[in-house]
Amino acid sequence: ADAGFLAGVSDLPLMPGLREVPEATVVFDKPDGRIVRATATGKHDRAEVLRFYAETLPQLGWRAVAPSRYAREGESLRIEARPGADGLTVRFSITPGQ
Repeated sequence: ADAGFLAGVSDLPLMPGLREVPEATVVFDKPDGRIVRATATGKHDRAEVLRFYAETLPQLGWRAVAPSRYAREGESLRIEARPGADGLTVRFSITPGQ
């Protein structure tokens, strides 16, 4: 798969080799910030996915605040990667606040 971004989240990259699950994506824009839930699957291992995001997200202004957790401009991003039926299931969650 070509490198791109998650649908509806133009500033969150989709790691090459991951496929987004469009029916699992939810985006709400609220006055106090956006809420995003997105899911992708692929055959990568967990460490590989987390390493990709640890290297890529700082280039987009996200700073690591804990393992698999990032903050930027009043938003928090959490990435969970777990084995699933189709390989690895990666869940992204953006919420207002740090």
